Amino acid sequence: MKRFQMTAGRAAPVGATFDGDGVNFAVFSQNASRMELCLFDENGTETRIDLPERNGDVWHGYISGLTPGTKYGYRAHGAYAPEEGHRFNPAKLLMDPYAKQLTGHPAWHDALMGYTVGKSDLVIDPRDSAPYMPRSVVVDPSFSWGRDLPPQVPVRQSVIYEAHVKGLTAMRRDVRDPGTFMAMASDPMLDYLTDLGITAIELLPAQAFLTDRFLHEKKLTNYWGYQTLGFFAPEPRYMARQEIAEFQQMVARFHGAGIEVIMDVVYNHTCEGNELGPTLSFRGLDNASYYRLEDNPRHYVNDTGCGNTLNVDHPMVLRMIMDSLRYWVEVMHVDGFRFDLCSTLGRAGTGGFDQGAAFFDAVRQDPVLTGVKLIAEPWDIGPGGYQLGGFPPPFLEWNDKFRDRVRMFWRGDEGSVPGLADRLTGSALQFDHSGRPATASVNLLTAHDGFTLQDTVSYNEKHNDANGEDGRDGHGENYSDNLGVEGPTKDAEIKTARARRKRNMMATLMLSQGTPMLLAGDEIGNSQGGNNNAYAQDNETSWIDWSKADEDFHAFTRDMIAFRREHPLLRQKLFLHSRERSVDGREDLFWWQSNGKPMTQAAWDDASQDAIAMELRMASGTPEYAETEQAIFAVFNRGDARDWKLPPPPKGMSWDWRIDTADPDRVGELVFDAVTIPADSVAVFVLWGSE
Repeated sequence: MKRFQMTAGRAAPVGATFDGDGVNFAVFSQNASRMELCLFDENGTETRIDLPERNGDVWHGYISGLTPGTKYGYRAHGAYAPEEGHRFNPAKLLMDPYAKQLTGHPAWHDALMGYTVGKSDLVIDPRDSAPYMPRSVVVDPSFSWGRDLPPQVPVRQSVIYEAHVKGLTAMRRDVRDPGTFMAMASDPMLDYLTDLGITAIELLPAQAFLTDRFLHEKKLTNYWGYQTLGFFAPEPRYMARQEIAEFQQMVARFHGAGIEVIMDVVYNHTCEGNELGPTLSFRGLDNASYYRLEDNPRHYVNDTGCGNTLNVDHPMVLRMIMDSLRYWVEVMHVDGFRFDLCSTLGRAGTGGFDQGAAFFDAVRQDPVLTGVKLIAEPWDIGPGGYQLGGFPPPFLEWNDKFRDRVRMFWRGDEGSVPGLADRLTGSALQFDHSGRPATASVNLLTAHDGFTLQDTVSYNEKHNDANGEDGRDGHGENYSDNLGVEGPTKDAEIKTARARRKRNMMATLMLSQGTPMLLAGDEIGNSQGGNNNAYAQDNETSWIDWSKADEDFHAFTRDMIAFRREHPLLRQKLFLHSRERSVDGREDLFWWQSNGKPMTQAAWDDASQDAIAMELRMASGTPEYAETEQAIFAVFNRGDARDWKLPPPPKGMSWDWRIDTADPDRVGELVFDAVTIPADSVAVFVLWGSE
């Protein structure tokens, strides 16, 4: 057995840091009485060495001669007293929370539990968990970035594309190593995404994660990845060569194509679950510090619905999150984050949501993080967890009300016109406060969680039997409409209606104020067979089937993105409130009825109203140096065909009919007065000419 000489080392930075001569190890534990570093040779032989120094609550030591590739872990000594919140068990090999790479995933076995399975969680388990645990790996994260620069796409120009690392390319035959980081940024994918008009790709969780035991026993997989195992380590299954440089190469290639990389991150809970879950890292290092515990500290606060909640109020837990975010920006060059269940991160010591919570203050003052995009999922299952519009700037937020109101309108729900109007203009009721821009609303028709767009127009009910939960999982209300038949059909009339409904919804997304987000595959008609909660389906259910691409809808989506890009009226920073503009005295927003008269309160209150038109100009207060254009007139008609009287254009100008979802090939017809709007369609006119 090799002998190692340990010296004092440093308390910072936390983690395993290679300095060219050796490795400094530093790990946090407020309540441990002793900390062992465990080193593993190429044969798996373990050598245990006590960390000799404690500076505050950081244990540390330095070993000269160690190099990148060294495999290690920790064993923490202390009280096993669950009723007091402590679950130390030195029989359990623990992953470093700051590990930059892992050798793999835990292999499920009862020895991973800190307690004796079959008895009470109050009874400690003496078995060694090392045979079933992955090793943390010392890495040198330096990378030759060359001239890599972040694209820094302004939010008002952003089009976000939510994609799963594996699912995006698993079924492509024109890329190497399908389902990996490198496949995502392969030439065929970069060509495809740039042609589509995407400016940012939002990755479902790419930090190392765990497949839950109940899924493993059902021979299913945690496909989505919302059970984080390591906040600094890329997910091993997405690395073809098991090198973190693969992630860095992916980012560099996206940047070279002008595409930003946004990571979906899960800092609200970990994969260790509740008191009956495994002891893999945080629980064994310092359960009482890392987690929010109930008044009876044997049990965990579960505002996340995943068994535990990270204790962001603890300064060292908050530091870990901040260190992780900065690592992904400074070392891995990512351009932003989407925070899963972000309401949890805003809960203060009492458990209530607070805009001024420590996490938000820390992020907003950080000079590294203020330069990247920050997106909140504005809810959790805790008390007062739904907080749409409640986050401080510069956070953007996923807007589920946009998704639901757009679906309800096109489905034909009575009384849905006012809700559509609110969403078309940036959801001002939720977001127009605290100096927030209209781009704060991330507008989506679909996301990984729920129906795909194709399934939204093909299924009335969810079909989740493959998940093994007897249909109990997934949203019960999807505001979907199968248009006559549940699932696939050969009926030409239904297929035509579904195609038009998709065009109507995509057009609505791209014509709305805010920041649009597409679910990968929606633009080619990808289906999950009606499964609206495919979190455990690492198979053809969730993988995008490129061989069945709807090329017509792909072309329409590409054209709508291009139309949005060409028209600054559709991506304004300021909210539209029908205010007079100083430049010409005209209001920046009009709502019209088909008879050419403005919407009245009676019309807004009429539940049978099934069509509306908006006339947009640059918002009142728009600075002179901003992009400008004359006006856009858009009709949203879910009813029968009807004549629609457009506002008289100024002398020398006309309305140029640019979009017709009933006939996508229609372009260039000039309109001066009234026009027939087809049934169940969106029609868009641009003011053309010069006064």
